Amino acid sequence: QVQLVESGGGLVQAGGSLQLSCAASGNIARVGIMAWYRRAPGKQRELIATITSNGNTNYVDSVKGRFAISRDNALKTVYLQMNSLKPEDTSVYYCNVDATTYPRLIFLQYWGQGIQVTVSS
Repeated sequence: QVQLVESGGGLVQAGGSLQLSCAASGNIARVGIMAWYRRAPGKQRELIATITSNGNTNYVDSVKGRFAISRDNALKTVYLQMNSLKPEDTSVYYCNVDATTYPRLIFLQYWGQGIQVTVSS
């Protein structure tokens, strides 16, 4: 089983910055794609950024140029640096990780518990 622990959320003023972290632990053999999603009040969950194991990244248009996803493969941790935050970025943010575990070595998706980010105007 894989556990994902998120940290770094909170309340920030518009224009400010926050960095989210998500650390994976458990009987992990390999970590594949790592991603961040978010869900704003009354909206569906939205994929905002992904990063492959060799560092290729993709972003949804609404965060391009403001957010940066990165990872530390040795620590099995993914980060989301959020700059120039806007009130519309207010959401619960979730990390999502593809990973294989011993002994089955089958890729499965795992979710963090979610962390609140609130941007005040």
